[in-house]
Amino acid sequence: MKVADKVRSPCVSICALDESDMCVGCQRTSDEILRWSSMTNRERKAVLVNVAEREQGIARSFDAKK
Repeated sequence: MKVADKVRSPCVSICALDESDMCVGCQRTSDEILRWSSMTNRERKAVLVNVAEREQGIARSFDAKK
């Protein structure tokens, strides 16, 4: 597999873990961040699905506070 074919990290260079061990920048857990380089593309895509769900949850809670 070529490097260009690998699923890219969602890192946005805002690296800080919140109280639930979640990165406030990319919404990955510390475990997901640590294992990213050894994950298969299938595993990475699963993480990205989780990240998208977490981001939607954050957006919903933000909207509820308005």
